[in-house]
Amino acid sequence: MRVLIGLALILALTGAVQPKATLPDIEDEVMCVECRTALNISQSPVANQERAFIREKIAQGLDKQQIKAALVDAYGPDVLAEPQAKGFDLSAWIVPGLLVALTGTGVLLLARRWRRGAVDEPAVADLDPADARRLDADLAAFDR
Repeated sequence: MRVLIGLALILALTGAVQPKATLPDIEDEVMCVECRTALNISQSPVANQERAFIREKIAQGLDKQQIKAALVDAYGPDVLAEPQAKGFDLSAWIVPGLLVALTGTGVLLLARRWRRGAVDEPAVADLDPADARRLDADLAAFDR
């Protein structure tokens, strides 16, 4: 019984622990507000200030979401690399999905039409007997 209680406590504690935030993990998801490039590739002085800000928040023990919220408070919403899912920025999430769905639907409809057209049309048109004899003679001459 004590073993089960001990296991339950260990599982509860490990499940409650948030993974520690790292600079490379956060750099991928934020932008340099000066040059509008990803923070992990930017070399501007403002990017260095943002990195120092992130390091300071990591040292304070904040998790990734808290650090990103602090960055938004300090530098504004443009610091986030991915658009927010509200207002006009919501279109950045919806439009690509709609385009993929419409393209897939169009391809599916075209494939069905092409397939139906291939089945409906006869493979070989009926030839006049004189044309058939002439075609056979031409093919026989070609084979020589």
